[in-house]
Amino acid sequence: MARGFQLSSELIAGVVVGALMGWGFDRLLSTSPFGLIVFVLLGFVAGVLNVIRSAGVAPDRTGR
Repeated sequence: MARGFQLSSELIAGVVVGALMGWGFDRLLSTSPFGLIVFVLLGFVAGVLNVIRSAGVAPDRTGR
């Protein structure tokens, strides 16, 4: 159960960070809602990649 919470929190964190960056980008450049949409999608992709890496499905690409 702890592993599930860890993986889900990594996915949620990626989406939230992407949303905050997109919101800030939109506020800075007045491009609403395009920055938010793009960065939420990028955050989702980053979160999924983190979940895959943490779950051990894909190897780390750190060169070890």
